[in-house]
Amino acid sequence: MSELSFEQMLEGTLKTIHTGEVVEGTVIDVKEDEIILNIGYKADGIISRNEYTNTPNVDLRTVVSVGDSMQAKVLKVNDGEGQVLLTYKRLVAENGSKRLEEAFENKEVLTAEVKEVLSGGLSVIVDETRVFIPASLVSDTYEKDLSKYAGATVEFVISEFNPKRRRIIGDCKQLIVAKKAEKQKELFASIKEGMTVEGVVKNVTDFGAFIDLGGADGLLHISEMSWGRIENPKKLYKVGDTVKAYIKEISGDKIALSLKYEDQNPWLNAAEKYAVGTEVTGEVARMTDFGAFIALETGIDALLHVSQIAREHIEKPADALKVGQQVTAKVVDFDAEEKKISVSIKALLPEPVKEAEEAVEEVVEEATEETAE
Repeated sequence: MSELSFEQMLEGTLKTIHTGEVVEGTVIDVKEDEIILNIGYKADGIISRNEYTNTPNVDLRTVVSVGDSMQAKVLKVNDGEGQVLLTYKRLVAENGSKRLEEAFENKEVLTAEVKEVLSGGLSVIVDETRVFIPASLVSDTYEKDLSKYAGATVEFVISEFNPKRRRIIGDCKQLIVAKKAEKQKELFASIKEGMTVEGVVKNVTDFGAFIDLGGADGLLHISEMSWGRIENPKKLYKVGDTVKAYIKEISGDKIALSLKYEDQNPWLNAAEKYAVGTEVTGEVARMTDFGAFIALETGIDALLHVSQIAREHIEKPADALKVGQQVTAKVVDFDAEEKKISVSIKALLPEPVKEAEEAVEEVVEEATEETAE
């Protein structure tokens, strides 16, 4: 029998490997950009950083430790220097692709961190497999700036799976829509007209504020913000404000809100406070060509007609009054049904005829006294 050399005997105890084969080994050394594995072969296996992960600039010493066991796929049995080139990420990606296929078929909800924000959407990685989420499928509303999603964790389903074309599409929108529909259903099942609810201002327009009630938006119209006159809702509310209001009306999926609680209605006792003949004081709130509106209290304005401002003729209210001026007047008309009050300054002024008569009487008295003397 021929004698075998030590190297030949050693090789006889080692396994053989082939390109594309999956091997298992133990980490015997880790560098910043390289992992060295004992794979039970005559040469060690090397996994470079680029073949470990798609995430750039990862320090491999932070993710792998000496003594760890791991699987990898053989890329090249001999790299020219006697080492075996291995890939970890491609093996994981293959497994990940299978998992994504199953997730696609089962409509499984996946969670992943956004690795990259692109001009047309978001890129996430699931088990080293890239999934693209188009901008149109990121949310149920138009997202002008996607940068806020950088590094964020998102939930999605696979809406298209075509690995041959490297097309794996994620969809966040349908989950958001489904969740909102469920929340809306729960909300409408729990609310009714007259109930006080709390929400957060979602948007403010010239005609009102939209309040997020947690499942649906309620509209707080400008006319329902106060018993008084509101010039601009944007001066009262901003996005993010918390608002408590009562539900005035529910019509289909529309909710109308109001802050005009009936027990705070200033017209409830207005008939007593502003009966005809009552003297009142208020502030000039606004003016028109035909008169000035006097704010008697929040929610109650009275009309001071231009003809009732003074005894003498006044062309327009602005000739005698200014906004913010305090005036005292007399209630000359009260219409409870139409919620209208008319006041007059002129009604409080002395009658000019009486003044003339008093002046004549005074002259006669003086003349009589002089004659008697």
